[in-house]
Amino acid sequence: MKVATFNVENLDESDGFPALRDRIRVLRPQLTRLGADILCLQEVHGQERLGRPRDILALKELIATTGYETYEIAVTKTSAGEVYDQRNLVILSRYPIVEQKQYRNTFVDTIRYRTVSAIPNQEEAKEIQWERPILHVTVQHDVGLIHVINIHLKSRVPTPIPGQREGYGFKTVNGWAEGYFISSMKRVGQALEVRCLIDEILDGDPAAKIIVCGDFNAEPGEVPVEAIVGRVENTANPALGWRQFVPCSNSIPLEARYTHLHEGKGNLLDHVIISGSLLGYYRGAEIHNELLHDESIAFADDKKYPESDHAPFSALFSC
Repeated sequence: MKVATFNVENLDESDGFPALRDRIRVLRPQLTRLGADILCLQEVHGQERLGRPRDILALKELIATTGYETYEIAVTKTSAGEVYDQRNLVILSRYPIVEQKQYRNTFVDTIRYRTVSAIPNQEEAKEIQWERPILHVTVQHDVGLIHVINIHLKSRVPTPIPGQREGYGFKTVNGWAEGYFISSMKRVGQALEVRCLIDEILDGDPAAKIIVCGDFNAEPGEVPVEAIVGRVENTANPALGWRQFVPCSNSIPLEARYTHLHEGKGNLLDHVIISGSLLGYYRGAEIHNELLHDESIAFADDKKYPESDHAPFSALFSC
């Protein structure tokens, strides 16, 4: 069984993005090479055609004529039952999906926060909600049920502060810092919610097989990753060791351990993390980062680089 995660970056067909045919020409071979049995995707935009409900039409065109075309599909939905306009989470599974759920401020309440740098000053705190839900499916496999959790945590891009933006820049340093702080709260809050979900599953079944995949927008050692992994070194409680998760990136040589390039530096922002109950089946991992371009270089716009600025990450299990 191969499980993979891939942030396909703004998969759409609308103006302002590369032509879908150009994206398919690059992305389809990457997906075929992955050969995943379970594939977690991030940033899959929704489209509307001829008055029909919004759907992930660009993705369906991408996977047409590939082995994924016959896979079962789980996708995030709005309260109206439609896919989101932007940045949907999608799970494609060769195995039957027996249950699908999503969570957004389900385990962790929204935060009320009053900005300190807004122009004009804000007198009252306002609600901060996560921007994206968590997608959780249970698939039926020969080894039993497997929980697959697909996530896309808040990016490091600062949250807009009223009156602080000036074009693409900020008017003040503290305006930028506060925007970054709010984004960090969202990212860590989402990670906490993922950990709450994990612990709820383990409370019901200590032997549960769980895989967490996705774009964490955080590297190993940073709080969002550490919160989900739950290392004993952090809790200082050996009795919780059985709840500790294993990052599959530990199997990848350091020089190849990156899924994103920024200012010449490789960053590991995308992860596959597994419960200890799956460790006996785990055989290794790969990151296909040969096509990565540095997304920070001048003029590195999407039209010139129709590939994603994230690399696919896959983990192999002998199930």
